[in-house]
Amino acid sequence: MNKKKIINDPVYGFISIPSALIYDLISHPYFQRLRYIKQLGMTHLVYPGALHTRFHHALGAMHLMGLAIEVLRSKGHHISFEEEEAATIAILLHDIGHGPFSHALEHTLITGVMHEDISMLMMDQLNEEFDGQLTTAIHIFRGKYHRRFFCQLISGQLDLDRMDYLNRDSFFTGVSEGVISFDRIIKMFNVVDDQLVIEEKGIYSIEKFLIARRLMYWQVYLHKTVIAGEQLLVKILERAKELASGGVELFATPALQHFLQNDITELNFFDDEIHLQQFAKLDDQDIYASVKVWADHDDPILSRLCQMLNARKLYKVEISNAEPAPERIAALADKTMLALHVDEDDVAYFVFTDTIRNRAYNAGNSNINILMKNNELVDIAKASDLSNLESLDKTVKKHILCYVRGI
Repeated sequence: MNKKKIINDPVYGFISIPSALIYDLISHPYFQRLRYIKQLGMTHLVYPGALHTRFHHALGAMHLMGLAIEVLRSKGHHISFEEEEAATIAILLHDIGHGPFSHALEHTLITGVMHEDISMLMMDQLNEEFDGQLTTAIHIFRGKYHRRFFCQLISGQLDLDRMDYLNRDSFFTGVSEGVISFDRIIKMFNVVDDQLVIEEKGIYSIEKFLIARRLMYWQVYLHKTVIAGEQLLVKILERAKELASGGVELFATPALQHFLQNDITELNFFDDEIHLQQFAKLDDQDIYASVKVWADHDDPILSRLCQMLNARKLYKVEISNAEPAPERIAALADKTMLALHVDEDDVAYFVFTDTIRNRAYNAGNSNINILMKNNELVDIAKASDLSNLESLDKTVKKHILCYVRGI
């Protein structure tokens, strides 16, 4: 069977599957599941075109890895076929552990279990299935491979994951501020002392990349309507979990039922294989089907929350630099209890606060080093003549207040 396939990608044009092993990994049910998990969760509630999947994103990142290795080889760096395949597998599988609406799941159904840890577990299982052919890819993914630049291409301040999602998300949302010169940046890649660096000519493309990332966070990923949709889903799953734990019968697919009925945390997720088996069957469709059915449930809180999501009647969200005044929260809670006939224990489903954070560049974590013409390495924040670039290294924290509209 010919496994050297070509895929028509709307962002990059034709991209190829480089080896039979990679073809088999893409064909595996673990990877095929990503077809049914949207890359941007609730963002389509604001940008209707944001319906691309994690499957698209993983293939795009794989394509960029091929371009990056080609550039590094052209600059005299020896990269064996085995290393190329391992790095390609590592970037291809970097998001394989994402669940549907990861943010909502990690806060409710699978408490404290990070998608990176699930990715690692899935990769270990695939390695067993494929007779150890993923061992080097796993070392790269874990950051343990001796040639550090491979690890930086997978997970760093300028990794191929970020490069693809900024490019792809701006393409599908239509938010032009996220467009980056990915091809220009990759052509400026080089390696010094086994560290990934950017040649001085690429400095302006990197500046644009960092600013684009910051803008995409405020304009897309942390847009207040996206936050409203995500928070509503979190509250729906919280309520469903509370009811299921109390013995209330809820419609759900077997995979979702498993996580509603069992208290699964970081401590026990990795102890029993059944949890991963059920997780590997979960996708957006399990959640959406349940929300549609729960809209008619006897529990007034669950049904109201689901009806709000189905009708896109989302929370009103206020974002501020300071914490909301306790008196304001209390007044909103009192009004909500009266208007919706809910008691004090349940009003937190309709009035609550949270925080959001945005940090475009973390200089302490795998710096972006610029290779100057005199062969000196300088951090991008120092090399740039943009005075605001150093400010991107600071974490911006904002407070959010969510409540029901019209109260």
